[in-house]
Amino acid sequence: MLQEERNLALQEGRVLPLMEEFYTIQGEGFYSGSAAYFIRLGGCDVGCHWCDVKESWDPELHPLTKIEDIVANASSEAKLAVITGGEPLMYNLDYLTSKLKEAGMQTNIETSGAYEMSGDFDWVCLSPKKTKLPTESAYAAASELKVVIYNKHDFIFAEEQAAKVNPNALLLLQTEWGKRQEMMPLIIEYVKNNPKWRISLQTHKYLDIP
Repeated sequence: MLQEERNLALQEGRVLPLMEEFYTIQGEGFYSGSAAYFIRLGGCDVGCHWCDVKESWDPELHPLTKIEDIVANASSEAKLAVITGGEPLMYNLDYLTSKLKEAGMQTNIETSGAYEMSGDFDWVCLSPKKTKLPTESAYAAASELKVVIYNKHDFIFAEEQAAKVNPNALLLLQTEWGKRQEMMPLIIEYVKNNPKWRISLQTHKYLDIP
């Protein structure tokens, strides 16, 4: 593929940098415990210092892959596709989600919301980061707001984000994995005192599931 053709295909979302794809159990949020096919795209400029997939940040490290190949793999395994990253909204996801839906799949996304929404999603997990706040389209589209708690100030950040998200979004607090011993007792007390929030656990890590 010539460079010009490559750039056009990427712009249109007909190819995307695929870091990895795998069939597993969703570990976090509302769909925790559900069988899901994860499509992890490479590329992210949000820069969370505690990110556990920093190898996803550089899109050049991951091969541009035809959407038809991704969808064929996903639909042969599952009914639920989860688009994640990296930051998947760096790319135009309209073509990917249309092909997934043509294949009869439910489409979910996990995103920081740092870029404008694209794609047709059945469920949007918005996990905002202080380094690059969500767009208005992301706040409006959120099915759940999942805020990672790394320190005490993150509770303030969580409330700021809850005030911006649409009123129908579920509100979830999730401890950063390395801080779970320190922060989980605080999250438990916070949710007891503020029951509009729920606790999200990284159950896949407790169960040792990829």
